Amino acid sequence: MCELLGMSANVPTDICFSFSGLMQRGGATGPHRDGWGIAFYEGRGVRFFHDPAPSVESAIARLVRSHPIKSHIVISHIRQANVGQICLENTHPFSRELWGRSWTYAHNGQLDAQLYELPLEFYRPIGTTDSEYAFCWLLGQIRSRYPEQPDNIAELSDFIAGLCDRLRGFGVFNMLLTESRYLFCYCTTKLSWITRRAPFGEARLKDYELTVDFCEETTPLDVVTVIATDPLTDNERWQALQTGELCVFESGLVVAQRTAEPVSEAPAGAI
Repeated sequence: MCELLGMSANVPTDICFSFSGLMQRGGATGPHRDGWGIAFYEGRGVRFFHDPAPSVESAIARLVRSHPIKSHIVISHIRQANVGQICLENTHPFSRELWGRSWTYAHNGQLDAQLYELPLEFYRPIGTTDSEYAFCWLLGQIRSRYPEQPDNIAELSDFIAGLCDRLRGFGVFNMLLTESRYLFCYCTTKLSWITRRAPFGEARLKDYELTVDFCEETTPLDVVTVIATDPLTDNERWQALQTGELCVFESGLVVAQRTAEPVSEAPAGAI
């Protein structure tokens, strides 16, 4: 399967340290050789980098690792293909517009063929992955329910959690989703997070020989949360999300959370 990486911070922050560990899993310490991508938000604007080559061999990935692009929200993905060929259009993260904002999404897992019986009302896939089809359905359901952006983040989070529960009924659905302000994280099997804030300490990567003392890189007011499929460091305590749990971050802090709900079998094509 693939691996996910996300970040939510209260100040513009680079993700060079965490990405240095993740990119090693794209062909060196892990089997995820089938492409990678990353999205950096700057306000409502977003910078995308995609490459269907293994991240550990990618000159673009080396640029991202060494160039400190600062952002409040980041979503990244390394791919181990199971549905769809290895090509640029099948490389996560995917993006679509809703409410005048760029929504970005990445998925880890595999969904069975019944997924394609869900009707697509507005968005259509560009590539051929189950992941992008699920994104088009999910965002279309949000658009249908909320033609205008709702004010209540808890209400929106509960609705998104219900959609994710539906998708979890088709298989493994671990997801990161953002519209530039909130980072929605949903877990079926593996997803963990850590919040770094004062007093900061050292962090040591598992997959790459690199240690950072965040006391030297931050201010006492900084709050940075990192989300990953597998913890990226071996000297910090990460918190695992549970199956069916949705956690929403804003500026590095949890602003909404929904614990696991049972998945019921629904007729094919039902919503």
